[in-house]
Amino acid sequence: MEIMTRYLFCCLKTKTTRRKAMITVKLLYASNVHPEDSASHAAKTCHQDSLPALGERIDVRRSTFATGHHTTIQHFYLTFAIDGIAVGDVTFGLHLVSPFYNSDQRSGRFCAKMFLEPDFDRIMNYIYAFWPQLGAGQPQEILSYLRKGINLFQANISAAEKLARQLIAQERPRASAGYLEKNAPNIAQEQTRMFIPIVFPTGLDFTINLSALAALHAAAWTPQLKHITGLMVKEVRAKWPEISYMFNREYRLMWWPETQKHWFSPVRIKYQPRVQLDHLDVNDCFQLPAPEIMHPIDQLHFRPEQMENSVYGIKTCVQLSVATMGQDQRHRTIARGLPKFTGDFYLPPILRLLGLENSAKDLMTDWLRLAGKGLLPRTLVTILAPYGAIVAYKKSGSFNALAHEQAKRLCWCAQEEIYHLSRLLRAQVRNRAGKNSELLGLFEPACLKNGVCIEGSRYCGRDLQKRDPKTYFPLRKI
Repeated sequence: MEIMTRYLFCCLKTKTTRRKAMITVKLLYASNVHPEDSASHAAKTCHQDSLPALGERIDVRRSTFATGHHTTIQHFYLTFAIDGIAVGDVTFGLHLVSPFYNSDQRSGRFCAKMFLEPDFDRIMNYIYAFWPQLGAGQPQEILSYLRKGINLFQANISAAEKLARQLIAQERPRASAGYLEKNAPNIAQEQTRMFIPIVFPTGLDFTINLSALAALHAAAWTPQLKHITGLMVKEVRAKWPEISYMFNREYRLMWWPETQKHWFSPVRIKYQPRVQLDHLDVNDCFQLPAPEIMHPIDQLHFRPEQMENSVYGIKTCVQLSVATMGQDQRHRTIARGLPKFTGDFYLPPILRLLGLENSAKDLMTDWLRLAGKGLLPRTLVTILAPYGAIVAYKKSGSFNALAHEQAKRLCWCAQEEIYHLSRLLRAQVRNRAGKNSELLGLFEPACLKNGVCIEGSRYCGRDLQKRDPKTYFPLRKI
């Protein structure tokens, strides 16, 4: 593998790359001052009796950057519009480790053209660009696998939408005709996308400060992430060439998710995510936050009376689909460990009702076969995984982080799998802390507390008159 890694970087440095990955990175907007002016002002403020004038510049490179005083450059933010990046290179790349960013990504739930009109030439160009050393027959094998996933999606999406309409009517009796018309296709796509490999392209707005960009660029652990962060840095250098010194460091790391050793074991289909409660702080310091300090503005990490909640918390180990891992990453106050593929596949309720277990096993087996041969780079294997592939990782968070995370998780506007993850966690907290524990208040959506939906026009249509906590968290299908 080390030899292959060296060869890979050699290929990427030469002109042997046959295709170009159609990733575009555009600096959309940034702080409206020069980055060295903002850093100089911050640094001078620390050493003067009065505020300095903006524009009085120091030697930022020597005085602050080289000495590691990087809070001074964190006042400067950049927002990039990124298009053409693989979904997997967001989940296992841009969003994987660092919490120091803000991101809004094209939804695999709401954007139908992502899967209904696939551009296989574009996807294969992406693969050729980063892995030009593919051997004879491998591209065709990969393409056949990609087509199988998209064919499964397209062959079943209509039936899934029809079933979603029926299930909405059953589970959500007060859903309006408009809600049904809008959300049945979205829910169907959300669940049927489990067959889609995460090499499919997406787009996002990505905001990051200078220090975080320099660190992400230096630590990029896959050829794709090196390329993407390189495009970001190219945009910054084009606008401010004088700060190029911030981006001269590259750590030649290669990393990919760990895998179980039993690649050729029969695929196991899972119908629910899994959570194991490893640790829970139970003491008198917990302060249940009042609803008004969480909505519409979340003040949990900004109020003195909530500070003890930032010291005590929870540790878990979860198993969920790659699709839901992407959702889980939206909560950046939660710490996560390295993910590992389990070899299992998550089948949502609609696909189960459509009898697609064997189709899921067949697709997952094809991916495991590609991975198990050991001939493809692991960085490529990672983003060939289907959305439904299950990963396992550890999580930890303070009670304030948990409150923020769970505020939306048990709302029925949350996707089915992530709802069930929280439902299972709530049950374990109840068993550990007791049925009368105040901690259970963190697992109550606003509608349970006051009978009013805070989602506005996105009201799910469930009967809010039935607000018994014992029955408020059923096994949803949609």
